[in-house]
Amino acid sequence: MENLLISACLLGFECKYSGGSNKLSDERIAALKKEYRLIPVCPETAGGLPVPRDPSERLGDKVVSSKGKDVTAEFTKGAETALYLAKRYGCRKALLKRNSPSCGGEFIYDGSFSGKIIPGQGVTAELLRLEGIEIFGE
Repeated sequence: MENLLISACLLGFECKYSGGSNKLSDERIAALKKEYRLIPVCPETAGGLPVPRDPSERLGDKVVSSKGKDVTAEFTKGAETALYLAKRYGCRKALLKRNSPSCGGEFIYDGSFSGKIIPGQGVTAELLRLEGIEIFGE
């Protein structure tokens, strides 16, 4: 059975910036478990950010919180942790939270905190993809 790196929030872990989760349906999780061994990771908490926390968005090469704090180092550390887990468990695929400044694989918020979505990748998705890991959104 193949291992799949997955955003922990999609499995119901309450690690979302607001303190909640983005849990997939029980049926979807059950279907994934039939095909994969699920390896959960929340790059943001793995990078040292608390729950709850101020929302963050990617702005160029940086990640900033809604209060203007540069949290790039925490996001980078979390991405490196996710990559470590992917390599440790031989994950060739990752199912990540769409639009996230960490996990967004195709689109992210534009950094203005206005809700505008633009083409781009989160810090973790970008690093995993550079290492040859296939990225999927939920």
